[in-house]
Amino acid sequence: MKQQLRNKIIDVCNKKIDSKGDNVGLSFYAFFANKNDNPELLMEVATWWIQTHKLDHFVKAMIIKKMIQDGL
Repeated sequence: MKQQLRNKIIDVCNKKIDSKGDNVGLSFYAFFANKNDNPELLMEVATWWIQTHKLDHFVKAMIIKKMIQDGL
């Protein structure tokens, strides 16, 4: 996963955690606008989320943030 995308994911996680607390969950759609303007990037995140790590639809933002920071 590209560093720019990793940075965006961490930023979104931080904003969600700041606004809703440590228990907030999110799906990979949280990193995108409500339009499919970059299908390649969406598929990259979906593949990381679903195929690579077999994550549930909603996962705590703290977990996703740590996974990204750990380079997973």
